[in-house]
Amino acid sequence: MALNKSMHARNRYKDKPPDFAYLAGKYPEFQQHVQTTLTGRVSLNFKDPEAVRALTCTLLKEDFGLTIDIPVERLIPTVPLRLNYIHWVEDLIGHQDADKQVLRRGIDIGTGASCIYPLLGATLNGWYFLATEVDDMCFNYAKKNVEQNNLSDLIKVVKVPQKTLLMDALKEESEIIYDFCMCNPPFFANQLEAKGVNSRNPRRPPPSSVNTGGITEIMAEGGELEFVKRIIHDSLQLKKRLRWYSCMLGKKCSLAPLKEELRIQGVPKVTHTEFCQGRTMRWALAWSFYDDVQVPSPPSKRRKLEKPRKPITFMVLASTVKELSIKAAAMGWDAVEAIAVVRAWVEKILTDLKVQHKRVPCGKDEVSLFVTAIENSWIHLRRKKRERIRQLRELPRASEDILQAMEEEKSSQKSVSNNLDCENPKTEDSEMGFMAPDEDVHLTAGDELTEESDAKEEHSEHVKEEETEAKQAETSLGKGSSNAKEEPCPSEEASNLTVGKEQSPKEASRCFLFKCLMNVKKEGNDVLVEMHWVEGQNRDLMNQLCTYLRNQILRLVAS
Repeated sequence: MALNKSMHARNRYKDKPPDFAYLAGKYPEFQQHVQTTLTGRVSLNFKDPEAVRALTCTLLKEDFGLTIDIPVERLIPTVPLRLNYIHWVEDLIGHQDADKQVLRRGIDIGTGASCIYPLLGATLNGWYFLATEVDDMCFNYAKKNVEQNNLSDLIKVVKVPQKTLLMDALKEESEIIYDFCMCNPPFFANQLEAKGVNSRNPRRPPPSSVNTGGITEIMAEGGELEFVKRIIHDSLQLKKRLRWYSCMLGKKCSLAPLKEELRIQGVPKVTHTEFCQGRTMRWALAWSFYDDVQVPSPPSKRRKLEKPRKPITFMVLASTVKELSIKAAAMGWDAVEAIAVVRAWVEKILTDLKVQHKRVPCGKDEVSLFVTAIENSWIHLRRKKRERIRQLRELPRASEDILQAMEEEKSSQKSVSNNLDCENPKTEDSEMGFMAPDEDVHLTAGDELTEESDAKEEHSEHVKEEETEAKQAETSLGKGSSNAKEEPCPSEEASNLTVGKEQSPKEASRCFLFKCLMNVKKEGNDVLVEMHWVEGQNRDLMNQLCTYLRNQILRLVAS
């Protein structure tokens, strides 16, 4: 069953689907509907309404101790789907966390011949139900099923006029506050829809099970969309008479217009979910006018059965690692192993970007970093630099004499510092010999006084880069980062660093773009870098950072 892994976590059939062979051996009325293949596999024909009814009655008897009768010409419910709905209502009303001794009251709109929601709710949780029904045959069977299971004290089945939903049903219950209502509305607007004409995507395979049900159970004017809108309009009058209003939907396309209707009506609390079972999916919508209710989070856009997301990766080839090792040795780093070399350069790049990172315990022959990105500092760096150059060109220029005087002063300061270094060589050795990658944050460049004099040089370099990029993007990528000036300028780094320092650690933990776990490990003679998503705003941001890291490493080698 393709969707069983996405059932509600508490659904008993999630990890243990029904054992047809066992049930056939225990229940003769079920055994006559099963078929055994040559390989010994027991199967059931879900297109046979008699077989579907036998399965439903057998499961209710075996797993819940309920004995029911269902006419084959009325809707035959599937137990796993109904159980999913019951468990979701438990989540809505906080049944798992609340005092189990508190009596919960619910309404089942259109309970059907099986009366399955009240029977399951009363049996599992001791809930009290008001079950309404418009069809005579369904009403009689529902009453009989309640009585033969000795649940008349918890389930009240009432016959209501056609098109009656909540308003008329609650006329005699004026003083009672209900915790919830449930509804499995008629899905279709006409016979053609019920047969799948113009309502089912032609690319989808045909239904794997039979469509059972009476006219009032499967069809209504306007289909499920208009039916649920009528419940919404009833709820606008009843408001806090019920803590939660809910409905199941057979079509996903009904969800958006109904949520929009609730928004237009100003309903404060709205949520939805998916019911996955077998090869069938259903959706459910719930809303409330209470401010104190806890709203369960809706499911993610992707189904939960989806395989875990693979990490974003890139490979650093052995030849690249060799070049990186040479550059690391030139900078005085003590990294020797291939993993350590790549890790050191990755840490340096992250530090330059002001992306928080720390080493965490990991397995043998690998290095792990826990990365926290507070701001997007890796995108549009070239654009930002060019903007700075434009701003510098627009600033008023100092005269050539003043610039020359400043250069002479700067060179004299350098000569003095060199003499001091010669007098105390140990300081230089200690700094160069033990400099860690994450200490090399501020790149060599002029201060504010010399930025103006460097603007012409940067501008000419920028023009050449643009021409080269137009001809050969990859070549410019390799050359562009060889010069330290390709990195963000000190003024921008300083301003960003100031902003970062103003944030306290608590504020930073509350405000981040994403967090990920980065693993650096050997893959043959090469080094593999993996980035595993942990949490955050957008997975695409992690993809951008991964691409930036890869490109920066390639640029280092190309320089």
